[in-house]
Amino acid sequence: MCNASCFAVDEEIAWCPGCGNFAILETLQNALGELELLPHQILLCSGIGQAAKIPHYVRVNGFNGLHGRALPPAVGARAANTSLKVIVQSGDGDTYGEGGNHFLHTIRRNPDIAHFVHNNQVYGLTKGQASPTSDPGMKTKVQTAGVILSPFNPLSLALTMGAGFVARGFSGEKEHLKQLMKAALEFPGYALVDILQPCVSFNKVNTFAWYKQRVHILEEHDPSDREAANHLAGQWGERIPIGIFYQVPSPTFESRIPALQEESGQEPLAYRSFDPAALAHLQEEFK
Repeated sequence: MCNASCFAVDEEIAWCPGCGNFAILETLQNALGELELLPHQILLCSGIGQAAKIPHYVRVNGFNGLHGRALPPAVGARAANTSLKVIVQSGDGDTYGEGGNHFLHTIRRNPDIAHFVHNNQVYGLTKGQASPTSDPGMKTKVQTAGVILSPFNPLSLALTMGAGFVARGFSGEKEHLKQLMKAALEFPGYALVDILQPCVSFNKVNTFAWYKQRVHILEEHDPSDREAANHLAGQWGERIPIGIFYQVPSPTFESRIPALQEESGQEPLAYRSFDPAALAHLQEEFK
């Protein structure tokens, strides 16, 4: 039996004291433990940023990619080894900014991966400039007169693009967040959990207290109702809903590729034998 302690590592954590990432890390370890997963069964992919440091602090297989490029290796790894539980951990800038194009097309492909986005509405690693989700008027060292752009709404976009699992959590509601993570990890397809979390160093607006006054857990909501989910996704301000907005599975990327079907007696691609000499004739054609 493996519990949360199975996933702990003895490493110094390079986050600011009070950062919401600590709660997300603890919650992820607890979720993995409760699902009785083993470290070797999990791949944790990330890009660049404070959130992307998480693979350093969880005892599982890890992959650090380039800024905004956490999703492509995760999709490739899942296609190559369908026995892996693949998780992407990234920040709002990494996913919605630099990685925006990959975000769109991962939703289209619908691979069986869970995507946990640490959304602190600021670029924390590079000292506090506005991110795609920063609220208008927020002042930073770069946006000295305040943010003038409309914020990016990841939940609305995910729903519009046809994502089958769309949820929002809050690092200050760890038990609730754990249930969201477990649901996302068990969902057969691409599952997005946008996680609100305070950046104590660079975001002095969206603080822990600010979130606590506004977030409310969805209680009476039908997660199969896309129209209702879209309505909830547009709510932001004095009342911010958290929970599963939409949850309806559809065929995954892997299930639509015959060569990946293990039911046919085939092993995952990662375990199949490969003979480079068998491709020699193709190499000759290109000489």
